[in-house]
Amino acid sequence: MSIKNKTAVEISKMIKDRQISAVEVLEQTIQQIKEKDEKVKGFITVDEDEARKQAQIIQKGIEKGELTGPLAGVPIAIKDNIDTKGIKTTCASKILYNFVPTFDATAVKNLKEAGAIIVGKTNMDEFAMGSTSETSAFATTRNPWDLTKVPGGSSGGTCAVVASGQVSCGLGSDTGGSIRQPSSYCGVTGIKPTYGTVSRYGLIAYGSSLDQIGPVARNVADCATILETISSYDRFDSTSMKRDKYDFTSALDKDVKGMRIGIPKEYLEKGIDDEVKEAVLKAAQIMKDKGAKVEEFSLDLVDYAIPAYYIIACAEASSNLARFDGVKYGYRSKEYEGLHEMYKKSRSEGFGDEVKRRIMLGSFVLSSGYYDAYYLKALKVKRLIKEAYDKAFEKYDLILGPVAPTTAPTIGESLKDPLKMYLSDIYTISVNLAGLPAISLPCALDKNKMPIGVQFIANCFEENKMIAAGQTLEKELAENFVLDFSLV
Repeated sequence: MSIKNKTAVEISKMIKDRQISAVEVLEQTIQQIKEKDEKVKGFITVDEDEARKQAQIIQKGIEKGELTGPLAGVPIAIKDNIDTKGIKTTCASKILYNFVPTFDATAVKNLKEAGAIIVGKTNMDEFAMGSTSETSAFATTRNPWDLTKVPGGSSGGTCAVVASGQVSCGLGSDTGGSIRQPSSYCGVTGIKPTYGTVSRYGLIAYGSSLDQIGPVARNVADCATILETISSYDRFDSTSMKRDKYDFTSALDKDVKGMRIGIPKEYLEKGIDDEVKEAVLKAAQIMKDKGAKVEEFSLDLVDYAIPAYYIIACAEASSNLARFDGVKYGYRSKEYEGLHEMYKKSRSEGFGDEVKRRIMLGSFVLSSGYYDAYYLKALKVKRLIKEAYDKAFEKYDLILGPVAPTTAPTIGESLKDPLKMYLSDIYTISVNLAGLPAISLPCALDKNKMPIGVQFIANCFEENKMIAAGQTLEKELAENFVLDFSLV
C-alpha cells in the first residue's frame, strides 16, 4: 500500500491496522528521497542504515502493543541544527562539517520514545542565519513549487522535503520566523510554540532568547500531534517552562464561534503584495463566516521590530558562536602559527559570509561605548513590543496577519541585498521577541501558482486557540484549495 500524500497520523494508523509495516513505510520514504532530493536538495544527511534499524525495532514495538502513539512508525526529518545521536549535525556550516553528537536533543528523544523514525537531517541557512536557505555551506535548497525559487529559511530544507512529498513531517527551529516563513513559501503548515514549551537542549543556539523548535507538516492536525509529542519540561534547559497541560490535539475540530480576532492595520498598509493582502482578507472573511468577530486595530512599534531583533539576535549569536574555535571539534585550519592564528584562520575559513556579518554586527553592539546605545536600547524595545502584544490580547483571542510580504523570491535575489532579506521577516520576528506562539498555514496561490501563507498569533500558552482557528480555516479551504505534495 502506498503512503503517497498521506499525513503522519494517517501513516501511523495504517501501520497499526496492519495495512503496511513501519519497515515498508521507511523503504517507500527512502525511495521518494532518492527520486526527488537530487532536484530539491533538501537533505544534508540521510542515514538509511540507522533508520532501517529503528524501523525494525519500532515495528516489533507496535506489534507487541508497546508503541501506541499517533507517530509510531512515521519517518521524520530533522533540521540539521538539532542534535541527533550518531548522525552528523552540521548546522549547514563548514566549521561543523564532521560533527557527530553523542546525544539526542530532548525533542528528538521525545520523538524516538513515541516511535518516530529519524530518517535524516535537512538543509538550512548556515547556523539558521538567513531567510532563503542559500547561505548553507553544502547546497542551495530549491522550492518544490518552482525550482528557480527559494524555499525560505532558515528551515527551508525541512519545509521543502515535506512539500515535495519526501516525508510527511519534520522539525524546524524558529528564531525570527524560520519555521513560518518557509512554510508559507512551500505551502505547508508550521508551528512556532510559546518560548520554553519545547526544550532547547540539543538545539545548537543562534539566539538563545528567541530560538524555539517546532513542527512542520502537511496539515494542522499533524503539527498539533507532533507539538504534543515534543513538548515537555526539561531540567537540562534553564528556559524550559513547566506547563500544566501539553494537550494540543484537544483543540482540533473546535469551532471559532465567538472568537475575537484582530488584524494589525500596519500589516496591510505598505510593502505587502496585493495578492498576499487579498489572502489575509480572504482568511478573515472565512473566520467571520464561521462566527468569529474580526476587526482591524493598530499594533504599535512594528517599525522598530526589525532593528531590535537583528541587534539582539546578532549579539547573542556573537556570544554563542564563540565556542567554535577549531580546538575541540569541527573544522580546523591546516596552516597556522600559534593559538590565536589558529582561532582566526579556522573561523575565517569555517564560517560563511552571512554568519561573519552577523557575528561582527553582534560584537559591535556589545562592545564598549555601543552597548547602551544599541543593545540595551533594543532590549527596552523588546519589552515595549511585548507590552503592545499584552495590550492587544486583552481585547483579542488571536491576531491574524500575513507571514511574508511576498511569495518566494527567485534564487540569488535576496543575497544581492541582505537588507531586503532582513526586511522580509517584518511580520514574523516580533512574535519571537515577545515569546508568543504562532501557526502558519497555506491560504491561496498567487498568479504564478506559488503558495501564500497566513498566520494566527496567540497569547503565551494559548496554542490551542490558534490550532482551532487554523484547522477551521484549513477545512473551509479544502474544497477549493488542494495542495499537491507530490511536486517535482
